Formats: sequence, C-alpha cells, structure tokens
Amino acid sequence: MLNVPPPAFPAPSSQQRAAAGGRAKVPLKPGRSLMDWIRLTKSGKDMTGLKGRLIEVTEDELAKHNKKEDCWICIRGFVYNVTPYMEYHPGGEDELMKAAGTDGTDLFDQVHRWVNYESMLKECLVGRMAVKPVAAPKGMLPEKKVLDASSKDLTPSYDWFQTDSLITIVIYTKQKGMNAELVILDCEDKRLRGEIIVDDYSYLLEVDLDHAVQEDMAVNIAEKVGKVEIILKKKDNVHWKILGQPLENHNTFMKRTDRGLFYRKCKLVSKAEVTHDTKLFCLQLPESTHLRVPTGQHVYLKQIIAGTEVVKPYTPVLPFLLLDFKEPSCHDSAHIYLMIKIYPCGLFTQALDHLQIGDYVSVSNPEGSFKKSQVQTSEDLFLLAAGTGFTPMVKLLNFALTEVSCLRTVKLIFFNRTEDDILWRNQLQQLALKDERFEVQFILSQPVRDWVGKQGMISSSLLSEFVKRSRKDSKVLICICGPTPFTEQGVQYLKDLGYSQEEVHPFTA
Repeated sequence: MLNVPPPAFPAPSSQQRAAAGGRAKVPLKPGRSLMDWIRLTKSGKDMTGLKGRLIEVTEDELAKHNKKEDCWICIRGFVYNVTPYMEYHPGGEDELMKAAGTDGTDLFDQVHRWVNYESMLKECLVGRMAVKPVAAPKGMLPEKKVLDASSKDLTPSYDWFQTDSLITIVIYTKQKGMNAELVILDCEDKRLRGEIIVDDYSYLLEVDLDHAVQEDMAVNIAEKVGKVEIILKKKDNVHWKILGQPLENHNTFMKRTDRGLFYRKCKLVSKAEVTHDTKLFCLQLPESTHLRVPTGQHVYLKQIIAGTEVVKPYTPVLPFLLLDFKEPSCHDSAHIYLMIKIYPCGLFTQALDHLQIGDYVSVSNPEGSFKKSQVQTSEDLFLLAAGTGFTPMVKLLNFALTEVSCLRTVKLIFFNRTEDDILWRNQLQQLALKDERFEVQFILSQPVRDWVGKQGMISSSLLSEFVKRSRKDSKVLICICGPTPFTEQGVQYLKDLGYSQEEVHPFTA
C-alpha cells in the first residue's frame, strides 16, 4: 500500500473515496450490505456465542480468539466478537484480522476513527477487559501525559468578566495567526463548548453555564496576539457568581485526534440537482454555532438508520464557483454546502436524499490534514479529480485564484465516465475564460462518438502530458482525489514521473 497522508477527505461509500485511509473496499457477497448487517443485529440471533452474558476478558483469553471463525477484538477496553461481522466489513476480512485477538484501538483510529463502532457492534459485545490493554482509551489521559514539554508551554488559558447584560470569555491562545477557522463554538441549553485549534492540538473550554444566554453570540479574534473573545448576551440581567460548572474535558489541551467527534444538528434548507445523480445540499448551522470549515478539510454527517448510527465523511463546497476575482471571497458562515452523489443502493445517500426541507442532520467538527500553506508556497497547482473527488477542489480552486498571487498555473484534470457526469462543467469553463492562469481538461472513460476531448483512464502518459512545471525549478503542488484505485495509481504514476512525496497531496478519509 502507498504511503499517503492521514485523513483529509470524503465518503468511503462514494466515488469520492472507495475506502477509508487508502484501504480499498472489497466486493461483498450478495446480502452482505450495511442494511443486511443492521437487520441481522436486530434479528435476535446470538452474535457473541455467550447467550447474552457479559464477561470480563483477560489478555490471555483475548489472544485465544484470533482466527476468522473465532475473532475477538478489543477497542477502548471493550471486547467484541467480530466473527459474524467478517463478511459484512467493507474493508474485507484481512483488515479485521490485523487486530484479531489483540487491542485494535490504534489500528481502528488510523483507519476509521469516525465510525460509531459502539452502535454498529453493540450486539457483538463480549464484555470488558479484566485488565486495561496497553493502549489507553483515547481522550482519558491526564494532561501531563498528553502533552510533551514543548507543548505544555503553549497551553492556552482563559478568563471571564461580565457587565449587566454581557458575559465575555477571553481565551489566550499564545499563538500568532489565530483566525476564525481555528475557533469552533457551540452553545445549546446552557452548555458552552469552545474548541481552539493549535496546529495538531486543540484546547477545549466546556462548561454548563451558570445562567441562560441568548442564541446569538459574537466572536472577536486578535490575530497578531492570539486572543479570542467570546461575547454572550445574558437572558436575564442577573449577576453571575461563577461562569458555570466545568464539564469532563473542560480546560484540556491535547492532540486533536485524541478527541472524540463533536456534532451539532443542522437544518436542511435546500437541495438542488447538479447532475442526474448528484445533488447540492445546503445545511444551516444553529445560530449559536461558530464554525468555518477550512479549505481541504471535511466534516462527518451522522444519521440514525433503522436504529443504528451511520456516519459518513463529506467535503463542503461553495454554492458556486466564484467568477469575480476583484476581492477575496466572502464566506457564508451560516451554511454548509455538500455535493453528494446519490447511489441507488447506497444506504446513507438514500437516507440523505429522502430528507425533507426543514429536517435535521448531525454535522461534526472539521477534520483533515491539508494546510493552505501548501498552496501559498507553490507556483504551479495541479488538481487531479475523478467524479465527486472534485469536491475538495472547489474551495481549493477558489482560494488559489483569489488569494494566492504567486501561482502561475492552476490546472484541473477532471476524470468522469460520461459528459453527463461532469460536475459544474459550465462554471469551470467560464472560470477558465475569466482567469488566464486556470485551465480545465475533461477526460472521459465512456464518451459518446462525437466527444472531441480526451478519453481514457488515468495513466503515466496522460499525466506526463498535462502535469508539467511552468519552468524547470518551479515549486509545484499536485492534489489528487477520487476512488482509491484512481488515487493510488495516480500517486504512483506521479512518483514515477519524478515528483516527490512533498509535492503530492492525496485526499483520503
């Protein structure tokens, strides 16, 4: 398997991504879909072989169950008999067998930390570990074990003060360059959760407020000194004795990957057709939420389907491509736009498609490894996209053409099956006419006879034709996204053509 960066992109069940973490999905036998698994778990069948009993499992006992026909796995101190799940696992039996008879927490987090395994495997629960496994449960380590010495010195702190009508919370991040994308706030039913992103770490402020506040809040950021002000409006003009009761993870500073995903409910306000099988969903954030999804990062959607929580990642897009470059784009901070391909047999996408305007869906905090600085230091930007692998390219295109003046060339090589599958074709062609730096090349694998453009699949010869430096030593960034075979083949071809690992960013999830 290729060495690709950690999670930064869309849906394992979609054309955006055939599998999580670069691991390809395997063909499942008929009757082995996610819906079939949910039906089996609700059938009353004994999934553990223990007739409903829960037991304490020693490490020696766990190690005995390491075969396909008898496979137990420990995740965060709980042991599951995944034997019945073997044929339903999208990543195949071999992926599960890597953790057979052991603590699979770290492996699970590397591949699909976002999956709600508690819900998916609840009927397979054997019991707790009698002795905690070596890998401690995520998010439960005390601060001194979470941070190294250099990180401790950068630990943010906070203070608060009040007037008759306002509560102001000040977070001192100790970071220059703090911006709105690094501040995530949610306030619901007196529960305030503020998360500040500091590189690979996050600082969490989480309290049950002393009194109720109004929904609208203000956020002021002093970028140069790294100070963040959260201004809340009191519902009643009463004097607060304390800010509130601290919740479990309040005032902690730890690696982002060690935190569980946090969701808020967002309202579906519109749904529009993009192509014959792809739609643009517009979700409205709660008024008491402050969230900006950075370029190149994704969110997770969570829905309850047949009583089971199902989660999938998607990369937010813009409502349209910006064609006027006189000023940097104005970000819509109240909505999240998602371009989603609806699969005829896709359990999750079918559920999304059946949502009515006004219905709600749970949306997570942003995740991903892509950084804008990768673009800001480049002279040539090449985007290789297949199908809905186009979605991370939307914001990337907008950012590159509106805010990065050093770029000489921005080229999108867009692979699709047919002309009808091309997303935003007209907008992309208009964009190419508006900005001489931008070029788009459409490549079809199943074109009609009168198609005059390029055709075929991704190949070394095709990439050598379209991916060329504007000058011999120009700094180049190549972003690639699509189904796993497309992405992995593309990365290998680029490597063979002499591009370094630092010059290639595969979007994966």
